[in-house]
Amino acid sequence: MIEIFTDGASSGNPGPGGYGTILRSGQHYKELSGGFRKTTNNRMELLAVIIGLEALKSLNQTVTVYSDSKYVVDAIEKRWVYGWYQKGFAGKKNKDLWLRYLQISKLHQIRFVWLKGHAGHPENERCDRMAVAAYKQPQLLIDSVFEAENA
Repeated sequence: MIEIFTDGASSGNPGPGGYGTILRSGQHYKELSGGFRKTTNNRMELLAVIIGLEALKSLNQTVTVYSDSKYVVDAIEKRWVYGWYQKGFAGKKNKDLWLRYLQISKLHQIRFVWLKGHAGHPENERCDRMAVAAYKQPQLLIDSVFEAENA
């Protein structure tokens, strides 16, 4: 079984933002993070999940994703995202990332577990530190879809 721990952070909404992701399976452990010059916290929370799933090297893995984002966990576990998809994401934000999630989610057996943020969970706290450090880097990536939609 694979565990993916995720967190996103931003300094302002919109503002600089970052994600932190930890993948753990047995003795294997990997950390991934990245920062963007202008984005939102919700985008980073969702991107953290996507990056973790996209990093998996084998198909049809059993994955548990841990996130402190009610936005992400509820949209998936309560199946809201499938209704949004059927309605073309009318009035919904982050269509590009949700479509990317839906594509990668077909390749694995995924369940989500919501964690209370900033409650001392070691991996969640580590992901938060990684996300904040990522957006404080001098050379930030460009969230081109977000910037184009919010010019």
